[in-house]
Amino acid sequence: MNRKDFIKTGSLAGLGALILPNSVFSGTLFKSKVNIGLIGVGLRGQNHLDTLLRRDDVRITAVADPDERMIGMTLDIFEKHKAEKPKVFKNGNYDYKKLLELDEVDAVIISTPWEWHFPQTIDAMQAGKITGLEVSGALNLNECYKYVKVYEETRVPVFAMENVCYRRDIMAIMNMARKGKFGELIHGQGGYQHDLRAVLFNDGEHAIGHGVEFGEKGFSEAAWRTNHYVERNGDLYPTHSLGPIGTMMDVNRGNRITHLTSMASKQAGLTHYIKKEGGKNHPNAKVNFKQGDIVQTMLKCENGETILLTHDTSLQRPYNLGFRLQGTDGIWQEFGSGGFEESLIYFEEEMEYSHQWKNAKDHLTEFDHPYWKKHEQKAVGAGHGGMDYFMLNDFVECIKANKEFPFDMYDLVTWYAVTPLSEISILENGTSQKMPDFTNGKYKTRKPIFGFDNYGI
Repeated sequence: MNRKDFIKTGSLAGLGALILPNSVFSGTLFKSKVNIGLIGVGLRGQNHLDTLLRRDDVRITAVADPDERMIGMTLDIFEKHKAEKPKVFKNGNYDYKKLLELDEVDAVIISTPWEWHFPQTIDAMQAGKITGLEVSGALNLNECYKYVKVYEETRVPVFAMENVCYRRDIMAIMNMARKGKFGELIHGQGGYQHDLRAVLFNDGEHAIGHGVEFGEKGFSEAAWRTNHYVERNGDLYPTHSLGPIGTMMDVNRGNRITHLTSMASKQAGLTHYIKKEGGKNHPNAKVNFKQGDIVQTMLKCENGETILLTHDTSLQRPYNLGFRLQGTDGIWQEFGSGGFEESLIYFEEEMEYSHQWKNAKDHLTEFDHPYWKKHEQKAVGAGHGGMDYFMLNDFVECIKANKEFPFDMYDLVTWYAVTPLSEISILENGTSQKMPDFTNGKYKTRKPIFGFDNYGI
C-alpha cells in the first residue's frame, strides 16, 4: 500500500489526530524538522517563508509559483537566511502538482489567489499532504461541500490560517469571555475595514497609492484580486472578523451559525480613486465594478447570538477592524488599528454604573493570554505585529505533536460560505440565507480547543 492509499484509510488514525507520512509508517512522530512546501510565493507566501526560516524545526524543501519575479524574490529570502535552496516549480499554473509528488514534502502552505485555493487544496489532500490554507471567501457553496467531502474521505488535516484569531488583544478578550467577565454573550461584530485601493490598483512600477492598473497589467494582488470587485458583490473577506468572534461564541463547537442576511451600498469609491489618480479619461475609469463599497452581513447563531460583519475596502479610511463583544455583564469595543492602547471597555458593576467608557489596557494586560506571555519575544519581527508567528507556530507544533489543528476544515468552509451566501442575499435584496451545517451534527459534541490547548504554552 502506498502513502496516498494509506492516508485514505483515515478511520485507522481516529478523529482529530493528524495523519502524518513520517509517523503512520514508522510509529514515531517528528523529532527535529517538518518538511514544508510552499504553493504560492507572492508577498504573503514570502512573509510566511521569512517567519518559517527563523525556526530550527522546519525545512522548506520546495516552492511553486508561475511568477518568475516572485520566485526570484523568494530565493533572495533563502539567501538572506543562508538556508538550503528548495526545489523550484515555476513552469506554469499546474507545476505545483509536481511539488505534491515529492516525498520530502510532509505539509504544504497555500498562499495563492483565491480562485486557486479550491483545486490546490483538493489536490493536496488527495496527495496526502497536510495543508495550511490562507483564507478568503469561496467562489460558491459547491466548493465548500466538496472540501468537506474530500476531507472526510482522506482525513488529511487542513489548517484554516486566520491570523487575526491570534492578535494579542483578541486573545485577551477571548480569555476574559471564557472566564465569564462579559457574562452571557449576546452580540459580536467586526469587519475587514481596510483601504485596499493601493493594493487593488498597482502596476509594481509607480509609488504605492498612485497606480491605477489591475488584471494583466497589475502587480501582485492587483493582478487577480481586483477582478473579484468587477465580477462580484458580497462580503469577499469575512474571516478576519468571523474567525475571532466565532471562536468566542464556540461556533462549530457547541454552537453554529444558522442563517444570514446581507446588504451592499452602491459602488463609487474605486471609480473615484481611478479618476483622481489616473484621470477621468483613463480606461479603468469606465469599468463597472459590481462590488458595493460597504457590505454588511448579519449572522444568527443557534444559541441566540448575533454577529455583524462589515466589508469596507474601497474608500479612504484608516485601518480598523471594528471589533465589539457585548454580553449581559460587559462590553468591549476596539478603535484604531488594534492593540492594548486602542480599545474601550465597560463593566457596569465594576465601574459603579458610571456609564462611562474606560480604556481597556489594564483589563487586557490582566487577562493577557498565556500563549502571548510565553512566546512574546519569539514573535518579535514576525508579520502582522507577531500574530503570524503564533499562527505558524500552531501549524508546526500541531504537526510535530500529532494533534488536531485549532481551526479545521469545518471552520474553514463555514467562514468561506459567508461569501457566496452574502452574494445571493444581496442579489435577492437582503433575503435570509440558511447556513449549512457542514459538520453534519458533530458541532454539538465538538469541544473548543483554541486557546485551551495551544501547544507551546
